[in-house]
Amino acid sequence: MTHNLVSTQFCQLDQFTVAEGTILQSPRIAYEQYGEMNADRSNVILLFHALSGSHHAAGINEGIPGVPHFNEELRDGWWNDFIGPGKAIDTDRFCVLSPNYLGGCYGSTGPGSKDPTTKLPYGSSFPRITVGDQARLAAALLDSFEVESLHAIVGPSVGGLCALTFANLFPQRVRKVVSIASSYKNTILNRLLLFEQILAIENDPYFNGGDYYDSGKPNLGLALARMISHKTFVHIDAFERRAKREIVPETEMLSWCKVTDPFQSYMLHQGKKFTQRFDANTYLRIADMWSSYNALEEAQAEDPAALFAPSREAGHQFLVFSIDSDFCFYPEEQAELVADLERSQVPVTHLTVHSDKGHDSFLLEPDLYSPQLKFHLESK
Repeated sequence: MTHNLVSTQFCQLDQFTVAEGTILQSPRIAYEQYGEMNADRSNVILLFHALSGSHHAAGINEGIPGVPHFNEELRDGWWNDFIGPGKAIDTDRFCVLSPNYLGGCYGSTGPGSKDPTTKLPYGSSFPRITVGDQARLAAALLDSFEVESLHAIVGPSVGGLCALTFANLFPQRVRKVVSIASSYKNTILNRLLLFEQILAIENDPYFNGGDYYDSGKPNLGLALARMISHKTFVHIDAFERRAKREIVPETEMLSWCKVTDPFQSYMLHQGKKFTQRFDANTYLRIADMWSSYNALEEAQAEDPAALFAPSREAGHQFLVFSIDSDFCFYPEEQAELVADLERSQVPVTHLTVHSDKGHDSFLLEPDLYSPQLKFHLESK
């Protein structure tokens, strides 16, 4: 199947204040647009990406000038099978805006960007980012298009946290909310896994507190962080299918110990490959953002009833997907979200996808999601 060529666009803001109080001067938002806005701009769908994803969700993007991390691996949109004419998100009917996160490494202002004051990369001086910051940044992007109210907001994985928080902070600006393999709380296990990834990067000898852009990059720490996270993205049965039978010797990350099975080779390959397309400081910011996420705190709500009361009053319609083999956001997490929505009398449809591909199912199996997603978006 052929896909259209697309290019990254940029929205430049005068300034943006993050939750902790730091004011970023002249930050920019990298984004892509698929489809056209109608006359009253009521057909817009906002799409948030996952932790290590990008704003490039559909079509073919051959590169972003000045963004070295956007390499050949990212050329094809990560949701090509979902977005386009006649697809689940039908661009003959809807206009999709897909932004890159603040703190990202694919064009939005992040730790690797130059501070307008010093003319040097932000590095360690780049502030902590919250999910609420991502929602407010997306709202600023919508303001630049004079979009007052979205038709829908869609978020898989970490993007689901952003979608939910946007709906909580700006209830009058959205009608439909789609959360895929996500949650509205953090489990203890997830916090610990993210903490391990943060430690892996922080303790790389080249990390230098985050100021490494003019010296060696902390690739070993970033590779290890990716390996820790990858275990939660791919179901164990899929590991056996993906891992090649041969054992590739490893000398860069191992000295005394030797690689003894193909699964070790597979994980090392995934970790090392990731360092070519991602920035360690960006990974830290987003991992910390995810780890510290609390929907109640973001919306300054005392309990779930208070959290979802604005959704009930605004008439939101939720679609929540679970994946029964998900080890990243467990199905019990979506069940808790759905139960609290129902208790708050917010219309919600909950669907469980049966898959042996784990969390990555939402990227790999469009046929399991598209009919329900299309129906939800196109129904009144």
